[in-house]
Amino acid sequence: MKRLIPIWGCFLLSIIILRANAQVNNGLYRALTDANSARVVALGGFPLPIHDGDLQTATFNPSAICPSMNNQMTVSYVGDFSVGTNFATAQYSHTFEKLGSFAASVQYYNYGSMQYASESGNVDGSTFNVSDYAITLGWGRELTDKWSIGANLKYAGVQYETGRAGAIGVDVAATYWAYSDWAFSLVARNVGMQIYSNLDNQSSRFLPFSLDFMVSKKLSHLPMTFYFAYTDIQKWNKRFDDPLDLAGNTDPLTGQTKEPSKVAKFFTNLGCHLVVGSELEIGKNLVLRASYNYGTYYYMSVPQARSLVGFSAGFGVKIKMFEIDYAISKNNIVGSPHFLTLRVDLSKF
Repeated sequence: MKRLIPIWGCFLLSIIILRANAQVNNGLYRALTDANSARVVALGGFPLPIHDGDLQTATFNPSAICPSMNNQMTVSYVGDFSVGTNFATAQYSHTFEKLGSFAASVQYYNYGSMQYASESGNVDGSTFNVSDYAITLGWGRELTDKWSIGANLKYAGVQYETGRAGAIGVDVAATYWAYSDWAFSLVARNVGMQIYSNLDNQSSRFLPFSLDFMVSKKLSHLPMTFYFAYTDIQKWNKRFDDPLDLAGNTDPLTGQTKEPSKVAKFFTNLGCHLVVGSELEIGKNLVLRASYNYGTYYYMSVPQARSLVGFSAGFGVKIKMFEIDYAISKNNIVGSPHFLTLRVDLSKF
């Protein structure tokens, strides 16, 4: 019973944070919300209930940190060639016998150089830089063969020309490994607040908090695993009214707007919370992955343009002592960022 106390602590803390984060969250600190490791992105970009020693999963789900990650290192690169942005992440994990397993990561988002412009739009050729970054130290421990817990302590900063801002936050997570290859994770992410800022646009002192619940199921007679996520439990209403009315819901003659039915609103909200994905192993050295996020489709698609917005896909391949993962995510109608992650166990050298 004593071993379950930390788990109940995680759940109670999550409930407390729901009330504390009822305010509008800060729109800054993208490095805290966007996944940039290839495997996580290919499976939907949310915490994954995975327990196979893949260090990529540690940043979003600290309860996945385990001894099998010991002395493991990953390097991830993200390139969105349509807009010229570049993101990178480096991770390392080490296990101490009495203290548990730790994982450290550094994320850096470089949005490239931007030109100064006057209020009238004139440019003189001078430029400035825009970037985000986050430093995370995670801890995980296996309480039993069925329960694992974990927590992340992180610092995030932004640099927009002469503007600076910084914040401190934590994640808490618990995972239950059930029978018949079921797994369940509950993760409270970005519990924290801004500690300093000289930016004019400060919507809130709080970080972009989310409470996510994930389920995975590995099939018995097929090398395939399915993933289901219900995200942002703390906020039901995910709909918005489009001021541009791209869907044509307003009659141009009468000006009357066609209001969606309660059933339509319900399923739109429900869909924006759900993410589904799957992973298929082909032999010992190749894995195929794909996922769909309706929320991304709802927010980023354009009714007049047919696209695959919301879909992500990728693969993983083992080459001797290295594991290489690739993913592509269709998160808007313009471009699709490419994700590449290299994972290596330094103990094998």
